[in-house]
Formats: sequence, structure tokens, C-alpha cells
Amino acid sequence: MEANELNKEPIEGTNVNADANSNDPKDLSHKLNVPELPMEESEAYPEDHDIPDQDNVAGDEVDDTPQKTVTEDYSTFGRAELTKALRTLIRENQAASIRDEVETIKQHFDKATAELDEEAKAKFVESGEPVELYVSQPDQLQKEFSTLLFEYRNKRDEERQSLEQIKERNLALKYEVIEGIKDLINRQESLDHTFQEFRALQQRWREIGPVPQSKLQDMWENYHHHVENFYNYIKINNELRDLDLKKNLEAKVELCEKAEKLILEPSPVKAFKALQKLHDLWREIGPVPRDKKDEIWERFKDATNKINARQQEHFESLKNQLKKNLEAKIELCEKAEAIANAEINSPRDWEQKSKELIDLQQIWKTIGFAPKKENNQVYERFRKACDSFFNNKRDFFKHYKEDQQNNLQLKTELCIQAEAMKDSTDWKKATDEYVRIQKRWKEIGPVPRKQSDAIWKRFREACDHFFARKKSFFKNIDSEQFVNLKAKEAILKELSEFELQEDNDKSFKALQDFQRRWAEIGFVPLKEKDRINQEFRNLINQKFDRLNLDELEKNLHKFRNKLDNWKSTNQFEEKIGQERNKIMLKLRQLESDIVVWENNIGFFAKTKNSDALIRDFKHKIENGKRNMELLNKKLDMIEEML
Repeated sequence: MEANELNKEPIEGTNVNADANSNDPKDLSHKLNVPELPMEESEAYPEDHDIPDQDNVAGDEVDDTPQKTVTEDYSTFGRAELTKALRTLIRENQAASIRDEVETIKQHFDKATAELDEEAKAKFVESGEPVELYVSQPDQLQKEFSTLLFEYRNKRDEERQSLEQIKERNLALKYEVIEGIKDLINRQESLDHTFQEFRALQQRWREIGPVPQSKLQDMWENYHHHVENFYNYIKINNELRDLDLKKNLEAKVELCEKAEKLILEPSPVKAFKALQKLHDLWREIGPVPRDKKDEIWERFKDATNKINARQQEHFESLKNQLKKNLEAKIELCEKAEAIANAEINSPRDWEQKSKELIDLQQIWKTIGFAPKKENNQVYERFRKACDSFFNNKRDFFKHYKEDQQNNLQLKTELCIQAEAMKDSTDWKKATDEYVRIQKRWKEIGPVPRKQSDAIWKRFREACDHFFARKKSFFKNIDSEQFVNLKAKEAILKELSEFELQEDNDKSFKALQDFQRRWAEIGFVPLKEKDRINQEFRNLINQKFDRLNLDELEKNLHKFRNKLDNWKSTNQFEEKIGQERNKIMLKLRQLESDIVVWENNIGFFAKTKNSDALIRDFKHKIENGKRNMELLNKKLDMIEEML
């Protein structure tokens, strides 16, 4: 049942009462047995407030024009064949008779076009472009097909205009028949001949086609008025009149039976439309015997009322459904507006919200029409929210593509850095740098989809190459480091058991030899490095402290021991560089302090009672020069190792 039937009013059985429209309805109809007037045309044909059917290719009104039988299986036709078939159909047939077949052709053409469009969209997306930027462009066949549809609609409209002209001519012809019936009253011919002319005029009346709807009621009232006058005037003889009334009764009984069968029709709409045709036929039939007149009319009216009641219930149900549809669509509008107004800042969120909105659109398609008054308004509201969302999405991705190009440049630079270090043997420094650029890689946003896999593969290959080399290298040296650990532990044991000799020079050389042997041994496992170096440093320092050496020598030996320990680490260059800078700063500070102290001595030498201050400054100058000597020797050691 189409929702556009909703505004139709059912035939009111109580209004089907045209029998009582004479000057004195009851007296006149009983005296003359005038033929009953059928229900008013405005009641049989309620005003049409159809909601347009958007799927109807030509916007045809529902009518009873016989349709051309569809003999072709258009599902096997291509788009070019469908276009050719439509052209032939339009040129060789009346528009009203091919409505269904045109609709069938259009459905197959639209389906084929949609499939081609989906293929084009898929290729567009595969090329790396966002789906929301895809715009469907009509091809030449679509334009030609649309032109044929326009030609079909024009032809249909011309036929309708021609039909209205025919209806006006039919109206004039029917009024000629009325004038003919009116003229029979003044004839002086035999009763039989006059009655035959009356029958001929009635037959001619039936053969004339439809007339304009707006003039139908007045025409029927005029016709029945003069028919009644004719029966009153000629006073047809009882035998002929009874025979005619009997035939009319039989015809109306048959109409009653058909109307009663329509009560059992499953579709209230079909029953209602069929009832309209029965009322048209009722109008055509003349009067019935007086004693059967009320009975037959009540029977027909009773069937009419029942059909009308079913029709009314059906439309009330549709009204409720349309109201529910409106409520559901308003809810979808609110959800769509919430999505459109949301603040979205990432492509992932845009895709998620797009999916949610598309789901809402799919739900919208499953909901039927809303009431006519609100149907277009709620549709425009929903469409406005959808358009706003996708326009905002399009603007976002337009700027997002520019950001992606910048990100591609940044990641390309990181690839260059990674490739430059992939063959480095400075494992610690290179590892730290790889960790840094990998962290930076994660901070940079996405790149264009076309280059995404390639740039990631390039960066990953450089990183994997370095770390694979590092893994292989340290796998080979693990066993060597374990041997080195055993060797250093043996030196520790030997050093702890070493007893200093009375000859300091021999002991000093022996301790230096321990340092040399320790330095010559390679790396030890990382987790043991700090422990074993600290043990050696503490033990060797204890031995040097027990030697009878001046503080300068002890400091230098301890410093050399520290440098040797650093040399066994991966941060030797960094630590020794920092130590060199510290010594240089101390030297510059001491030089500056000595200059100040010497100046102070010159100043206080001219004053009385300054001997204590002068001695103090001289002591500071001596200590400063000794420290400078120590620092310079430390610098020499550093230069030797670099």
C-alpha cells in the first residue's frame, strides 16, 4: 500500500443518497419509480493528495490505462541495448500504455550504471585517493538515456493534455444526449418509437468516454433530472416498463453481489478501487421496481459502508505508521547533527564517524514515508546534516594531504640518517641514535598512502641491517668477554697476593706491569664490567698508597689507572673529553688566581704588618703551581691516549 493513498477519504455510505435529490424526494420517487442516483462523484473519487513516488520514472499518475505486456527479459540487456529498447518503445507506443515497461528498463539501466560506478569508485580508492573525494560523472549513454526519459515525459504530458480536450468534447456530446432526452418530451410519435429513441440515447450516453472531473456531478444531476422527466411524460406502458425495471434490478443485484465479494478482498485498497468502478456502473443502470428500490439500495450501501470502514481503518493504521516514521527520522536527524557538529581531529576518527553516519543513512532508507506536511522538511534536515559532515571531512583531508607531504619529507630525512649509520661499528653511539630517530619516527604523523609502505620498508631495512650486525657481533664476542673476565679475575687474585718489596722502584714497576696487563685484556661482560674495574682500581690504589712516593706521583698513577679503566668502556672518548675540559678549566682558573695572588703580594708589600698575609699568598702560589704541574702532566697522559 503506497503512503500517498493516505489522504483519500472513503466512500461514505450515508452520503450515497442521490435518490433523494428531487424537489420532493420521497413522493416523487415513489410515485414515478425514478431511477436511483448513484453516490456523488466527489465521494467516489476523493481528492488525491499523493506523496510522489520517487522511484516512478515518469511520475505517472496511477490510472487504469491498459499496459503493454512486457515480453522482453531486460535483465540480459546491456546499457546500450536498454537505451535502444527505450527509444523504440517510446517512438512506437502511447506513453500511457508503456509506463510499466519504461520503469522496468530504467531499473535495469540504473542497476548496470550503479555497478559501473562502483567499479570506478573501487579503482579510484585503489589508486590511493580518499573515497569521499570520488565524484560520479555521467557518461554519454546516461545522458542519452536521460534525454529519452525527458522525451517520454513530454509525450505523456501531451497525451494527457489531449485527453483533457477529449473529455471536454465528451462533455459536450453528453449534454447533446441530455438535450435529446429533453426533446423527446415534445415528440408526437408512437410510444414504442419514442422509447426506442430513448434507449438509443442511453446507449450513446454509455459509449461516450470520460468527462472532466470538476463537471461530473452537475452533468449527472442534469441527466437524471431529464430522465425522470421523460419517464413522467411518456408514462411508459407497464409491461415494457416492468421489463425494463426488472433488467435494471438484475443488473443492480449483480453489482451488489460483486460489492459483497469485495468485502472479502485481502487488500482494502484494491477493494476500494474496485468499488469505485461498481459505483460508476450503478450510475449507468436505470430505476428498479418501487418495492425493491430501498431494499436493493440498502444492500449496495451496506457493502459500500463495510468496504469504506476497512479502508478507513487501513488509512488510520497508515497515519499512525507515518507518525512513527517521522519520530524515527527526527531521532536520526538529531544523531546526524551530533556527528556533524562533533570536533574531529584525526583521520581514524573521521573514518569512524563516517561509518556511523553511513549506518544512519542505511537505517533512513529502511524507514517509510513521514506525513506529507513534514516529509520534505525532515528529509532536508537530515540531508543538511550529512552534507555538512562530508563537506567538513573533505576540507580536513584537503589540508591533511599537505601535512602528509611534509611528514613524508621528514621521514625521508630519517631514512637517510638511518642508512648513513647502518654500517657503523660504534655500537653504543649508533644504538642510541637509532633509538632517537625511531622515537622521532613515531612522533611524525602519517604520510600519503601511496608512499606509506615504501618509506616504512626503507627505514625498517636500514634499522634491521644495523641491529642484525650488532647482534651478530655481540654474539661472537660473548665467549671472548667471558675469557677476558676470567683473565682479569686472575690478575685481581695475583694483585691481592702481591707483596710490596723494599725497593720502591721495583714495586712501582711491578704495579705498572699489573696496570699494563689489565689494560691489554679486552672487554668483559657488561654486567660484570663496573664491579671488576672498581675492585681493580681500589686494590691498585691501595698498593700505590703504600709505596713511599710523593703525592704527585701517587696522583698521576691513580689518574692513569682511571684512564685505563675508561679505556675498557664504550664511552672512553666521551669521558676522556669531559675530563680534558675540566682540567683545562682548572688550569685557566689557577693561572688567573696566581696572577691575582702575585698582585696582592705587591700591594701588601708596601704596607706595615703584612708579613702574615704575604706568607699566606706565597703558600697559595706554591700550591697552585704544584697543582698546575699535576694538571699539565694529566693533560700529557690524556694526549698520549688520544
